[in-house]
Amino acid sequence: MNRPKTKRIESLDILKGMVIIFMALDHTRDYFHTDSFLFDPADPEKSNLLLFFTRWITHFCAPAFSFLAGISAFLVGRRKTPTQLSSFLLKRGLWLIFIEFTIVYFGWSFNVSFSSFGLLVIWSLGISMIVLAAIVHLSMKRILILSLVIIFGHHLLDNLHYNESLFWSILHERGSFTLFNSIKLRVVYPIIPWIGVMSLGYYFGKFYDRTIKPEYRQQRFTIIGLACIAGFFILRGLNLYGNSDPWMAFDNGIQTLISFMDPDKYPPSLTYLLMTLGPSILFLGTSENLKGRLVNFCTTFGKVPFFFYIIHIYAIHLLAILLAEFTDFGYESMILSGFVSTNTQLIGFGVNLGWVYLVWLGILLLLYPICLKFGIYKMSHKHHWWLSYF
Repeated sequence: MNRPKTKRIESLDILKGMVIIFMALDHTRDYFHTDSFLFDPADPEKSNLLLFFTRWITHFCAPAFSFLAGISAFLVGRRKTPTQLSSFLLKRGLWLIFIEFTIVYFGWSFNVSFSSFGLLVIWSLGISMIVLAAIVHLSMKRILILSLVIIFGHHLLDNLHYNESLFWSILHERGSFTLFNSIKLRVVYPIIPWIGVMSLGYYFGKFYDRTIKPEYRQQRFTIIGLACIAGFFILRGLNLYGNSDPWMAFDNGIQTLISFMDPDKYPPSLTYLLMTLGPSILFLGTSENLKGRLVNFCTTFGKVPFFFYIIHIYAIHLLAILLAEFTDFGYESMILSGFVSTNTQLIGFGVNLGWVYLVWLGILLLLYPICLKFGIYKMSHKHHWWLSYF
C-alpha cells in the first residue's frame, strides 16, 4: 500500500508511536497479568525486575503525550491566528474530556451504569489544552518561565491538604469522591503540573519553526535531554526535593533499584518528569534521520495516536472477556465497576508475564493494518474537519 507523501516531522511520529506501543503493553498487563490483582508492580518488596521494567517503561507515555501535544499545538498555530488557535484548543480539550467520560470509560469497564469514573490521561490532556488556549496569548519567554515555575515549583504545595476537597484534588492531590450519593469519581491525574508540561511542549515547538536549522535543534535537544537525565539522578539521589515519595535502601540491590527508579507519578513529581521528559527530548534530538521498517511500524501508530488509544482499549478488554469466559470466571467478571486492578472478583484470573507479552504483540499486529488504513485515509481527506479530532 503506497503511503502519501507528507511534510510531517517523522521524529515526532516515531516518539508518539513508541510511547503508545509501550502504553498498550501496560494496559495489556492490567487486564491479563495474574499479579495485577494482587500487588503494585512497582512495589519493591513484591515485584521483580522484569515486571517492574514492564511497568516502568510505560512511565514515559503520559509525559510524552502531554509534551508532544504542546509541540503539535505550536505547529497547528503556524497556520492560525492566536484567537483561532485558542478556539481550536478549547474545542479539542472539551472533546477529549467528553470522550474520557463516554467512549473511553465504557471501553475500560463495559459497564452501562456509568456509575464510576476516573480522571485519567485523556482528561489530563483535555484540561491542559483548555488552559493552553489562554497561555498561547503570552509571549514565548513568559510561557517558558510559567512552565518551569509550575514543573519545578509545584512541590511547594505538597504540604497543603484539604480533605474532601474535590477542587484541590483536581488541582494537585489525587483522591476518591462520591458525587450525588451514587457516582464514584477517582482523581488519578491532577492537573498540576501537567498543564506546565504541555505549555513547555508548546515552547519547544518553536524549535521546529522553518527558520531553525535542524542541526541547531538537534544539538539543543541533545544537551537539554542529557541535562534532564543528569538532574534526575542528582535530585533523586539527594532525596531532598522533587519527589513526595523518597526512595529507600534495601538489603537487596534490585529492590533498592526499583525504589530509586519509581518516583511519584500522581501527581507527576519533578524527578518523574526529569526521568521521562529527559530521554524523550534526547530522542527527539537524535532521531530525525532514522529510517527502516521498525521506524515505519512506530510511525504508523504515531500518526493516529488517539485513534489507536480508543480501539486498543476495546481490543484488550474484549480479549480479556474471551479469556474470562473460557476459564472459570465467566465474561461477567470483566464487566467492571471500577479500575480493573481493584476488582477483587478477578483474584486468580490471568496469565504469566510471558503470555502478557505475547498478547500485547498480537494486539499490535491486529491493530497495525487498521491504523495504517486510517492514517492513509486521514492524510488523503484533510478537508474533513472531524478527522482532526482523531
